[in-house]
Amino acid sequence: MILSDEVVIITGVGAGLGAKLAQRAVAEGAKVVMAARSDAVTSVVEKETDGAAVAVQCDVRKEEDCQRVVDTAIERFGKVTGLVNSAYAHPGFHDLLDTPEKGLRRSMDVILHGSLNMTRLAVPHMTAAGGGAIVNVGTMTTRKPMQGEGGYAVAKAAMTAATQFLALELGPKGIRCNQAIMGWLDGPGVRFYLTMTAEQKGISEQDVYDDIASRNPLGRIPTDDACAGAILFLLSSYASEVTGAVLDVNGGEYMPA
Repeated sequence: MILSDEVVIITGVGAGLGAKLAQRAVAEGAKVVMAARSDAVTSVVEKETDGAAVAVQCDVRKEEDCQRVVDTAIERFGKVTGLVNSAYAHPGFHDLLDTPEKGLRRSMDVILHGSLNMTRLAVPHMTAAGGGAIVNVGTMTTRKPMQGEGGYAVAKAAMTAATQFLALELGPKGIRCNQAIMGWLDGPGVRFYLTMTAEQKGISEQDVYDDIASRNPLGRIPTDDACAGAILFLLSSYASEVTGAVLDVNGGEYMPA
């Protein structure tokens, strides 16, 4: 098991990637603290993992909420050695200059400042544990711009810059920091999109799937479960010499056609 004796905090845990990541981290030997504004999903994962993954309601924009997450990790499991920053807020699909300022600021507050809030509080405990690993979850739209995604991508791009500076600054403490760039994720959200789009266009869900899948060399939409594996790798000792890296986990779709 590649995460034996690790204690990992995961933010923004929902029904897709976050839940799969928590479940797989436990299967790989980790103890997990799941942070999310709603406990609808995290409470289920908590029961399924017999308490190896515990849920804490948290808005990463609030320092006191982030502190409660870190405190829970220490109280329940004694340390923090891993952090996955995946909490996000999407400002809606608009051209960048048409994106409502309130929505844009909220995305930046959650994606960038929320990640920094959680990182700031976790780092002293990682240092005390002798080191650790941070993985920030990015988006392919920072690599391959897509219409209507400007506001979201700008916040994620800021996270990319933060990732590399954190790698530089935290390396001497034995803490690695990397980013995993996700694209289409075959999970609950995309399945809803397939159904909705198929109904709107009068075609089959398989036709919609095939169109999306044809955009990358692997010819499929990467699943939540499969993409979680790349994050587990970056958290593990197998990636002990990897820091400041931006890893595309999107079936190669980021490459030019």
